[in-house]
Amino acid sequence: MKKILLLSCITAGIVVMHACKPKKDEVVYSPVNYNFSIPDFAKKYIGEIKQPSDNIATVEGVALGRKLFYEKMLSNDNSMSCATCHKQENAFDDPRPFSKGTNGALGNRNAMTVTNLAFSQQFFWDGRRATLEGQAHDPVTNPIEMAAMWPDVVARLQSSGIYPDLFYKAFGTRTIDSNLVTRAIAQFERTLLSFNSLFDKYYYQGDSSALNAQEIRGLALFTGKALCNTCHVMNTLFTDHALRNNGLDNDPADAGLMSFTGLSTDRGKFKVPTLRNIAQTAPYMHDSRFATLEQVVNFYSSGVKQGSPNIDEHMPDFGSGLNLTASEQADLVAFLKSLTDKDFLTNTAFSDPN
Repeated sequence: MKKILLLSCITAGIVVMHACKPKKDEVVYSPVNYNFSIPDFAKKYIGEIKQPSDNIATVEGVALGRKLFYEKMLSNDNSMSCATCHKQENAFDDPRPFSKGTNGALGNRNAMTVTNLAFSQQFFWDGRRATLEGQAHDPVTNPIEMAAMWPDVVARLQSSGIYPDLFYKAFGTRTIDSNLVTRAIAQFERTLLSFNSLFDKYYYQGDSSALNAQEIRGLALFTGKALCNTCHVMNTLFTDHALRNNGLDNDPADAGLMSFTGLSTDRGKFKVPTLRNIAQTAPYMHDSRFATLEQVVNFYSSGVKQGSPNIDEHMPDFGSGLNLTASEQADLVAFLKSLTDKDFLTNTAFSDPN
């Protein structure tokens, strides 16, 4: 009798365990926190990534965001994704002077790189958004970009055969909304970290052979005579995230920050972009006026318009200009090219998963 009772208990236990065990194809909500890959030398200057309390990155959320970043269902005619204008080989920038929307219209500003934005607090050239979630929201409904309506986008994703389960894995719900879409994309964008250039190997990792003599001379100019380091701070990010007027025009056609704040004191101010992977993100400036780094350096050497309204304090009156020699300009350009992170441009963790 005891043997029969024991056998019954064992059998019952097996049945219970089997019933509790997830089925082979069952989707489980068990998110794992994402581990950001930030080298120690960068942490020394910029610390850990500060994430919103309601959008802590998870492995599942990042995977969903990556898929959505490349998802063309986010546009009104299923022809464009975030990656259409932010190409990995161009450091998630657009090689075109102005991006073309689904209706063929051109934007009025150059697309910005999506590199190391996890450390930024202002987004777009005019700084109008304060979070990556907000930055991910706007292009979807912009009439000259993806030109979609969020209810339509959500309906497409909801009716797809894959997205409800992916949202469940990431957020514990199969009910999709625009907030969850932008949160997922923002999670992925926070992983787009670039800290592995030749400059990093030379300056932070002690490899004296990583830069050649010309690049080393360019580094000295960058932190010295050329004054680049005053705005493109060498804190591993190569930007101070500020919005400044760098003297492009005496009468700026684009109001910049003023178009967002309405303040005349903000006229002509634009976000200082990172210089990481700068050789891959041509053309340059908010209006794409410079096609090459050589033209950019030449502008700062002798072309700054001192009569520009609200010209930044870091753009002192150079008189006739910095007057960098041709060889100094070439050295500076060589250094800027050493900021390219080839691994970042080819990292399969950032590429199209479809």
